[in-house]
Parts: sequence; C-alpha cells; structure tokens
Amino acid sequence: MWRNLFNLFRKDTLFTQALRESHQMLDLDLEMFEASVESLRRSDDGATQVNLRETDKEINRFERDVRLKVLTHLAVSGPGDLASGLVLVSIIIDIERIGDYAKNIYDLARYHPEPLHGGSLEPEVADVEARTANLFREMVIAFRNSDQDKAREIMTSYKGALSADCESVVEKVVTGQAPDLESGTGAAIALYVRYLKRIGGHSRNIVTSVVNPFPRIGYREKKPESGD
Repeated sequence: MWRNLFNLFRKDTLFTQALRESHQMLDLDLEMFEASVESLRRSDDGATQVNLRETDKEINRFERDVRLKVLTHLAVSGPGDLASGLVLVSIIIDIERIGDYAKNIYDLARYHPEPLHGGSLEPEVADVEARTANLFREMVIAFRNSDQDKAREIMTSYKGALSADCESVVEKVVTGQAPDLESGTGAAIALYVRYLKRIGGHSRNIVTSVVNPFPRIGYREKKPESGD
C-alpha cells in the first residue's frame, strides 16, 4: 500500500503537497517533543525556547490542509486514488496526536517546574524516555523512505517491549513500589510515562502504513498464508 502511495507522491499533484506537509508536521512534532522533554526533565523553571502552543496550532492547520488537498485531489482524479488518500488521512491523525501528547508533557513541566526525577524508578524512566525518542526518530526515517524493514523493527520493538515497560513503571507507582516518590512526583512520573507510551504507540501506527494495506493500519502485519 505505502509503496503505491509513495510512488504516487513522486508526481507533482496535490498529494505531493499533502505528503510534504505531513513531513513538516512530523518535524514540528519532533521539535515539540524534544523541547517538552527538556523542559520537564532538565529545566529548573519549566521554561522552553519553543512556543509549543503555537506550534501545536500550526500542526492542526497542516492537518486540515492535508485533508483538503486529499479531498480536492480525489474529487478531481476520481476513485482510483481513494485507498492512497485514506492512508494519508489516517496517518495525519496519529501525527496530530503526537503533538498533543508533546503538549501534555509540557503542561506537566509547568505544573512541576523543577526537573522531574524518577527516584528509585529513574533508570526505568530514563530508559523508556530514550527508547521512545529513538523510536520516534526512526519512525520518521522509515516513513520518509518507505523503509519496510525499519518499519517492521519499530512495530516489533514497541509492541514487544516498550509498551510493557511503560506499563511496568506506572504499575510500580500506583501500587506503592516506589515509596521514595512524593505523591505529586509519583503522579507526574506515571503521567509522563503514559504520554511516552502513547507517543510510541502513535509512532508505531504511522509505520504500520509502510507495510500494511489501509484496513490493517495500526495493527500487526498479517503474514501471507503458506500453501500446502
């Protein structure tokens, strides 16, 4: 599916513009994510050099414009490109949601202005944070290049390990397995890790489009059945 879409976007059409705008959305997402994590985890006052709320509004404007361009293209070209249009419209929902979760992380930084430290859970929190950031960056590369092998690696690493490790941290906070954390810090850690989990999840959803047909976007790849 994605290879057909990728080839279609090589042409000078509204789809080409829509794809470029989806790439711009991902660039803005990454900028927001890195700034919000820096603010939450390393800033003494929760400040950031990036205006995250304005950036989030820009992402939302891109989302609407991508939808309009896809709709206009399909209205002119007919149903032949319908599946490709549905793929992109589906993907930009995930892209927009990543921006929302980055903004949520920044909101945590405002409520918890001193650097957030996970106490006894810090090694696990830092590990989840680093892996989420790496997954996000690798997703952008796979998406831009239609790299099926990289996409499969991302799908496996999120579903098989990262998601479970995020939930492990949340469980330890909620069940009192980190008694050194004050209630406010524990709540912030649980929320932060849950936001990281969702960013990872949306990153995984995006790369599923590289290997899956439209009906299976967001799900694992269905292996072809072997013959007798």
